Amino acid sequence: MKRFVLATLISAMSLGACAQSATPTAAASARVDAPAPPVATVAEAKVIAGTPEAHVRDVLKQLSPGIAIDRIGPAQIPGFREVVAGGQVVYVSDDGKYLFQGGLLDIGKRKDLSEAAMAKLRVDVLKTLPVSDRIVFAPAGKPKHTVVVLTDIECGYCRKFHSDIAEYTKRGIEVEYMAFPRAGIGSNDYRKMVAVWCADDRRKALTDAKNDRPIAMKSCPNPVNMQYAAGLRMGLEGTPMLLSTDGQFLGGYLPPDALLQRLEKIDAERTAGKGS
Repeated sequence: MKRFVLATLISAMSLGACAQSATPTAAASARVDAPAPPVATVAEAKVIAGTPEAHVRDVLKQLSPGIAIDRIGPAQIPGFREVVAGGQVVYVSDDGKYLFQGGLLDIGKRKDLSEAAMAKLRVDVLKTLPVSDRIVFAPAGKPKHTVVVLTDIECGYCRKFHSDIAEYTKRGIEVEYMAFPRAGIGSNDYRKMVAVWCADDRRKALTDAKNDRPIAMKSCPNPVNMQYAAGLRMGLEGTPMLLSTDGQFLGGYLPPDALLQRLEKIDAERTAGKGS
């Protein structure tokens, strides 16, 4: 199911998000054993009254008082602000009269500016999530590439991806799994993912769970809630969600060779950018 920020502003006058059949709950915003890290939203104290940013923020708050705005900045379109909120990007006119949602493309550079804005946010979010909380499958020797994968135990493509985990690592790709129980917090799927993250051997437990083998159902302080909330903020549309370390969305499922080619292309583009 496609995630969205503006469901129907005219009729609902609200901003929200969904991912698959998941519905965010109050529990999704905090880790089980500790409060979630502060959300990197636009600081009220740092927004100067009377500026376009302040005006746009006030308009959005009027439309949806509970909206969490991650970032407001100048858009590439004169007279508009770029807003990152609820896992997507929207554009609001400086006078607050107009709003539109959708990808903004730079035709000359052939660049999706909305995706670039989301990539920046994803990097910030990933920095708040310790690698030690992820389930890592690493290649022998130094990894050539690293991908972050938001995964679910039950989804078919998540299982297909994991069935080839040895092929990904064979190609020098390190896979860092984070949890996204698409059935939502408190579901049976969620409880299984908590059990995986609480297992003595997380990698084995994850593999067993994805192959319908029994795992010990246990609970402990775990990062599943925090990682679930992060997935919503990062614009998750379905599982699996593959991300590069610099926040680029790589796709849902990619076979080993296709993923390697995608990562090599990103590296080449990054190198070319540094040289220009």
